[in-house]
Amino acid sequence: MAHLTITTFVTLDGVMQAPGGPEEDTRGGFALGGWSVPYGDEDFGRFMGEVFDRAGAFLLGRRTYDIFAGYWPRHTDPTDPIASRLNTLPKYVASRTLEQADWEGTTILGGDLATEVAALKDGLEEGELQVHGSGRLAHALMAHDLIDTVRLLVFPVVLGTGLRLFADGAVPTAFHHREARMTGAGVAIHTYDLAGRPEFGTFADT
Repeated sequence: MAHLTITTFVTLDGVMQAPGGPEEDTRGGFALGGWSVPYGDEDFGRFMGEVFDRAGAFLLGRRTYDIFAGYWPRHTDPTDPIASRLNTLPKYVASRTLEQADWEGTTILGGDLATEVAALKDGLEEGELQVHGSGRLAHALMAHDLIDTVRLLVFPVVLGTGLRLFADGAVPTAFHHREARMTGAGVAIHTYDLAGRPEFGTFADT
């Protein structure tokens, strides 16, 4: 069974919306897009290259798919660690409204998400099934305990508004902290593996 991972950029207050540009995602009147760009140093690029090198296939939400499909097919350098993977590996987009996907290698998932993603995990023989961004998709996958590993890139900025990865109503979930590193620009990168449900107690018992 393939390992399903999600790699997400978040602010210190947990916002994941529109990290890459002002017009990337303006839902809810969000006007602070592009907040990750000033921190894109060599350490950041090196880490992202390592992540994409582990990919066997990609699972994307509709909005992230549209953003990626509008950009990456125009970048065909076979030595680019991100473009070379995105343009050649299988891509799956979870959407009930997308009727046609023109990006080569794309399959639309329009049925029961939990069933279809579980089948993808069972069928992928090599590499990770990777989710990038895709906030609403991430929420749905977490609700069904389908994510195995979360890579959080925490940027040293607070926005105070925007879509959050761990929103109100998220299923209580415990994680094991596996790895941490820091970029020169101050981005804290944390890797967490799913560890089941949280345990609870009180310090009054000690």
